[in-house]
Amino acid sequence: MKLQVKLALYNTLTKVAIILFTGLLILLSIEKISYNHIEVRLEEKKEATLRSLSSREINSFLAAQKVYTDYNILKEEFITITPVKYEANTPSKVTFSTETRKVERNMETYRILSNRFNFNEHTYLLEIGETIESVEELKSIIKKFTLLVLFIALVLTLISDLVFTKFLLAPFYKIIDRKLIKVNDPMNFDYEKIQTTTQDFELLDDSISSLMKKISNLFILEKQFIANVSHELLTPISIISSRLENILLHEELSEGSENKMHASLKTLNRLKSIINSLLLISKVENNQFDKGDMVMIAGVIKEIHEELEDRIDEKHLTFTNHLKYIYSIQGNRPLMHTLLFNIINNSIKYNTTKGSITISDDLNDDIYAITIADTGIGMEQKQIDNAFNRFEKFDTDEKESYGLGLAIVKSITAFHNINIKINSVKNKGTAVKLIFDNQV
Repeated sequence: MKLQVKLALYNTLTKVAIILFTGLLILLSIEKISYNHIEVRLEEKKEATLRSLSSREINSFLAAQKVYTDYNILKEEFITITPVKYEANTPSKVTFSTETRKVERNMETYRILSNRFNFNEHTYLLEIGETIESVEELKSIIKKFTLLVLFIALVLTLISDLVFTKFLLAPFYKIIDRKLIKVNDPMNFDYEKIQTTTQDFELLDDSISSLMKKISNLFILEKQFIANVSHELLTPISIISSRLENILLHEELSEGSENKMHASLKTLNRLKSIINSLLLISKVENNQFDKGDMVMIAGVIKEIHEELEDRIDEKHLTFTNHLKYIYSIQGNRPLMHTLLFNIINNSIKYNTTKGSITISDDLNDDIYAITIADTGIGMEQKQIDNAFNRFEKFDTDEKESYGLGLAIVKSITAFHNINIKINSVKNKGTAVKLIFDNQV
C-alpha cells in the first residue's frame, strides 16, 4: 500500500474515531441534561401540588381516601395522589424513575417523581410523571445526524487527505522516479535538486546525490582496476605462453617434458579465458560498450548456427529454427552475438546425444520474445535459482566449462534491458526465454 493511501486512511480513521466519540458524548450528555431538566420541573410541580392540597378538588379526594389522578389533554403529564399505610415519621425523600404506564389504552414512557408525605394524619404517595418521548425523539435525531455527519466527514476527509498527501508527497515521488528508478548509469546521474519545502525530502535528495557521488567514484576506480588487470595479468600470461611454445619447438625435448609443456599451455589458456570472461562481465556492467548497432536477431541466430554446426553434428542433434519475425533492436552487435552464442552453446553442451534444439519467437503487443529450448539434462529449481551466479557449474562432460557463460548472459541482458527467464525440468530439458520489451 502506498504511503499516500496509508496517510489518508490513518487521518480518516482518526477523525472518524473523534467524531464517533464526540457524537456518543453529545448523545449521553443530552440524555442526562434532558432528564435533569425534567426532574427540576417535576420538583417544581411537586412543590406546587403540595401547596394545593387544601384546595376543594384535591381535599375532597383525600378526605374520602380515594386516589386523585390528573392528566393533561395530551397525556404528556400526570399527577396521582394515592393513600398508603400511615407512617407517623414519613421521610421526605424524593426518588426518580423511568417507567412505562398505560394511559387510556396507550402505553407511554414517563420520568416519574415519587414522594411520600403526611396530610391530616394520613400518608399519601405522590407521583408526578412527564413523558420522555421528546427526549427519545431528540436522541434518535441526534443519532441520525451523527451518522450523516460521520459519513460526510468520512468522504470529505478521505478526498481531502488524498489530495493533500498527493501534493505533499509529489517531491518524494519525483526523487524516487528521477534519482532511483530512471538511473541506469551512476556516471550520468542528475544532481539537480528537486524543488520541495519539506526538509525530510531535501535530506533524502541530498543523501541520494551524495551516495551516487560515492558510487560514481567507485565505478571510476573499478574501471581503472579493470584496465590494470587487463594489462598486468594478460600480458605476463601471453609472454609465458609464447616462451612455452618456443620451448616446444626444440626437438631434443623428451616426450614427458613435451606433455608437461602442453599441460601448462592448456592451464594458461584456461586462465586467460577466465580473465577475459570476467573482464567482459565487468565492462558490460560498467557500461563500457555503446548501443549504436541495429541488431537483427534472426541474422545473429543464423551466424551462430553456422559456427556451431560441427558441434551440433558431433552430438547428432536436431536443430530447428522456427523464427517467424524479422526483428531488430538497438544495441551492441558483438554483445548480442555473445549472448545468443552462450545460450545456444549451453543447449548443445548440456544436451543428450540425438537430442534436439528448437528456436522459436513470438510478437505480442510490440513485445518480442525468443525461446531457445533443448531436450537436455535439465535443472532442478535450486540450480535454476543459482544459474546466473559466477562459477556456478553443472554436471557435464565438458572439461572446458568455467561457470561464467550464464553470468555473461545475465550482464548482457541487463545492459540491453532484456528480461530473461529459465524454465527447466530435470532430465527433460531446458527453455531459455528472452523478452525484448519496448525495443526499437
